[in-house]
Amino acid sequence: MMRTTTSSSSSSSTLTVTVVDVLLLLALLGAAAPSSVKGSPQCSNQANSGEIRPHSVAITEFGAVGDGVTLNTKAFQNAVFYLNSFTRKGGAKLFVPAGRWLTGSFRLISHLTLWLDKDAVILGSTKSDDWPIVEPLPSYGRGRELAGGRHRSLIYGCNLTDIIITGDNGTIDGQGSIWWDWFHSKTLNYTRPHLLELINSTGVVISNLTFLNSPFWTIHPVYCSHVTIQNLTILAPLKSPNTDGIDPDSSDNVCIEDCYISTGDDLISIKSGWDEYGISYGRPSRNIIIHRITGKTETSAGIAIGSEMSGGVSEVHVEDLHFFGSKTGIRIKTSPGRGGYVRNIYVSNMNLDGVGIALRFTSQYGEHPDEFYDPNALPNVERITFKDIIGENIKTAGLLEGLEGENFLNICLSNITLNVTSKSPWKCSSVQGYSDLVSPEPCAPLKENLSPRHYSDCYSLSDDIWISSSNQNRGARWLSW
Repeated sequence: MMRTTTSSSSSSSTLTVTVVDVLLLLALLGAAAPSSVKGSPQCSNQANSGEIRPHSVAITEFGAVGDGVTLNTKAFQNAVFYLNSFTRKGGAKLFVPAGRWLTGSFRLISHLTLWLDKDAVILGSTKSDDWPIVEPLPSYGRGRELAGGRHRSLIYGCNLTDIIITGDNGTIDGQGSIWWDWFHSKTLNYTRPHLLELINSTGVVISNLTFLNSPFWTIHPVYCSHVTIQNLTILAPLKSPNTDGIDPDSSDNVCIEDCYISTGDDLISIKSGWDEYGISYGRPSRNIIIHRITGKTETSAGIAIGSEMSGGVSEVHVEDLHFFGSKTGIRIKTSPGRGGYVRNIYVSNMNLDGVGIALRFTSQYGEHPDEFYDPNALPNVERITFKDIIGENIKTAGLLEGLEGENFLNICLSNITLNVTSKSPWKCSSVQGYSDLVSPEPCAPLKENLSPRHYSDCYSLSDDIWISSSNQNRGARWLSW
């Protein structure tokens, strides 16, 4: 399902994902989708991706040519400039019809719907000059990969309200292989661009699209509120570097639902700034709901928190996951110098197949922006609940490494059954918590029986009705969450 293309850089060939691959994948998913997709509760107060705008134009009205060769950056910029006059008149819609629309980076505006036809493909330019250099984010202090600025994302917006990016499963393809080659050959001068980045925006909907081959992280809402991301397919080659799927960053009230993601890094990674810059900026990620995610990553985690979490991450509810052929199921990444906190995390109803490590905490991740970070700024990790997890062909059930002298506290495991191939299924240090109905038997710091008196310690279990005890059969369940 991959196509090989030749590059002039040091890598002789790079795998890229094509639209044909997507069509084949979608046909396969009809049979492979997990049963939990149907009937699960939706996020409340969803924005309407089908909202009718009173004004609409097509990109062709501004001279765009959809031949995959003509550069259409000016057409996109001119269209958005024209539609800006309608922001106070109910907003506007920019329609991208069938075709292959090559472009450099372009900016969005408030009260805009960017709508892609099912046969529309927006292609990112393979020339770095078409992706302008912008200032680093204040919560990072520098580019994530290199000191200094960073390339602006292909589709970009800042300080926006009421922005909808949707369509009839049209495609946005970053053509990232050239960027991956530059990364591997160490010839980049600035940090690689995202495919879509929205900054300090509210009322965001991203839905019913396919994102391919991002140069770096694919979708990056940062300093945003009230973000809904639904019904996406996000693909990049499994060996492509740092091609995270969706990275909510210092953002709140975020809903991510019904997505298939297969990339070269974390499928979803919740972040909130980097070391002293994230601590100073002080904007957490919180109130995040993730439902019904299916995917694969051979190098990273299905759901990650961090490693950039210095502004704090809390109140995260994750349910109905299916990860296969992946390195890790759930991972919390942090390090001395990060500061901040990860707390009040709830993960439930996860199905794993062929996964290396089901649950992982990493407390010595490293990677600091500069020498000015404070090594005594230690992260606080507590009240993490894992519930209703099954797994087949799992190498390691848990690799849970807290900080020495700064235990990760109130880690609660309930109703977990993993078919593990390792003779040492759990490896734990500097963690404390409780468990019940867990197989294989957890490590000593988590063996204390989880009972009603621990409700206040275990996040999101306080309203459950305890109907089992440690000597009851494996069919016991929590009720009424």
